[in-house]
Amino acid sequence: MSENVVRLHKNPEPPAAAGTVTTLTVVPDPASPAPVPLWVRSGRALRTAVTHERTRTAARAVTRHGLYTVNGGRIVARRTWDGRTGARYERMLRAAEAAGNYEVAEEWEERLQRFREARHRRRMDLLHSPLDAAKGVGVGVGMGIGVLVALGVVMAINNHDVTDVITPLAATIRFIGTLIRIVQIVWPYAVVIGPLVTLLGLWSVGAHQQAAPHWALPDNVRSGEGEPITPSIVVKALRDLGIPALRKAIQEMGDVGAGMLGPIRIAGCGVEVDITLPSGVSTNEVQNRRRKLAENLTRHEHEVFITIPEAARTVRLWIADSGALDEPIGPSPLVTDETMTADYAKGRAPWGQDLRGDAAALSLYQRHLLITGLSNQGKTVALRSLALWLALDKSVQFLMGDLKGVGDWAMFDGLATTLIQGPTDEHVIQVTEMVEGAVDEMNRRIQAPPGTVFPPLIVLVDEAQVAFMCPARDEDKRPYGGSKANSRYFMAVRKIHNQGRAVNVLMWQGTQDPTNENLPKLVREGAHTRASLALGTESQARMALGDKAVDGGAAPNLLRPGLDKGTLVVASDGITIPAGQSSITVRTHYIDDDAAEAITDRAKALRDGVTTLHAIERGAERDPLADIATVVGDATRVRTQDVLKRLAVLNPDAYGKWSFLDLKRVLEGTGAEPYKSDGVMVVGRDRLARALGNREGSASAAE
Repeated sequence: MSENVVRLHKNPEPPAAAGTVTTLTVVPDPASPAPVPLWVRSGRALRTAVTHERTRTAARAVTRHGLYTVNGGRIVARRTWDGRTGARYERMLRAAEAAGNYEVAEEWEERLQRFREARHRRRMDLLHSPLDAAKGVGVGVGMGIGVLVALGVVMAINNHDVTDVITPLAATIRFIGTLIRIVQIVWPYAVVIGPLVTLLGLWSVGAHQQAAPHWALPDNVRSGEGEPITPSIVVKALRDLGIPALRKAIQEMGDVGAGMLGPIRIAGCGVEVDITLPSGVSTNEVQNRRRKLAENLTRHEHEVFITIPEAARTVRLWIADSGALDEPIGPSPLVTDETMTADYAKGRAPWGQDLRGDAAALSLYQRHLLITGLSNQGKTVALRSLALWLALDKSVQFLMGDLKGVGDWAMFDGLATTLIQGPTDEHVIQVTEMVEGAVDEMNRRIQAPPGTVFPPLIVLVDEAQVAFMCPARDEDKRPYGGSKANSRYFMAVRKIHNQGRAVNVLMWQGTQDPTNENLPKLVREGAHTRASLALGTESQARMALGDKAVDGGAAPNLLRPGLDKGTLVVASDGITIPAGQSSITVRTHYIDDDAAEAITDRAKALRDGVTTLHAIERGAERDPLADIATVVGDATRVRTQDVLKRLAVLNPDAYGKWSFLDLKRVLEGTGAEPYKSDGVMVVGRDRLARALGNREGSASAAE
């Protein structure tokens, strides 16, 4: 009888069905990585040890101090050789001949001849010196023994002892013996210590001259902090420029290149030196390696300026003290001197400082002006500082257009005759009509009798690139922007450039990021004073300053955007430029808005009051001459003050801010000018009628 088995736990896996085959896949354990060979591990460890910063620092230290000693020995040997031979005179003679300075060469040749004669006499004296020396030694020894014996006789007489006669002589012999024993004791140590002291002396000479490769010098020396510029540093920097002809010429020079250098002069916050290049090396080869030259001089690129003076094969280096150009300059005299005034014809605007630390002042007399640069580099402030100074001459009139429109020129409200602020096409149209109005004023002045003196009229447009790029057209389909012959703004600026200078109508423009589209060639070349802040490319630098200035060393494209704000490269005959240079770098004073307002307040106090127009009245809308005749009416004459009041009532928008100068400007040249009657200025009805009749007659004849 079979037993029934009762299972109390459920089987988690159901029984396999008949005919089902279960396959099990055995996954082996992952193989252990192959061991890294010993030679690989050793190589990695060696590379880590070799490239570690401590290893590199130790290697530099060992190399540096070892070469200090070796090169110190070379320096001492060279000094000794120069002192014993005429090598120094011969080097200076060859350098003078290479420079073409034959007078100096003759002087060094004469010095060399005197040195050789003196050396010959010394050598001839050596032929007789052994005999003379022997005689001298014999006489000296005899006299010494005689003196000692005489001293012994005196001692013997005094002591009543005959043996004292040889006492001094015996004491001297014992002293000589003691010296010999001291030398015998010290000599072994001197043989060891002497060379060590000599090596220490050679190391000291090499360390003082920093006679080691640049890469092996200490970090503070390699960074250039406080390192003075010496002739040897300049020559080594030139030698290592990578110009084969220059390197070979320096090696072949007897003075190792020192003859190329002029005197190193202190110039402001740096030094200046002229370098006469050897034959076969052109100045542009050095110019094109400005960065490498600066690094060879342990300076940053912006701390070295290269210009080409008038002398042939000569470059002029100005090398700043390390970090000096990052220090701000002082405030403008316009801010610190509240009594300052301006003189348009004879004065110079205090603009800033040149790299030598001297005051940089600019003459504005009859010079058109162009300032350009990248955005946010200080263009408006640099342009505004010139206008602020000129505003202190009460005879100067301003027509201003600010096509940025953020209030940079708002302080000239009440000072400028016209002030238009805004970036839209409508503002460009207003500015264009303002410039065209200046052209009409220029033509009126040109037609005046010869010898007539006119007050200066400054037509200033900031952000002028907005005008050149404006797509708007007038009712005759003429574009306001562009650079074609029918472009209204372009042609108005060109007309002022062509003839405005003669009658004191001047065009000042400030632009951004110049291109041929937003700053046409004819416009930029029409400016007498051209200045540029930091730019992006050399081609832009040529647009801003011209080929001559850039070929002469001007490089606004090498200024640092954001760091060299307010630093301008200027090409103008209105500023003092070192002889032979075509441009000068100026660090301009910064005048903020509050200080600018204070200066314009002083300028307004010098004037009787100026009514500033903020828009150009269109001729089709108002006829000022006809309106003046209307308010005069049937009266024979009317006081000018009453005419202004009646005009303000007639049209407050057009005439509400008019002053006597505006009234005079409209009537001048028409034959109806205000005149004095009974001690007051009046406007006559009959003169107005004749002026209107003449104008209508001219219009009819033109038709």
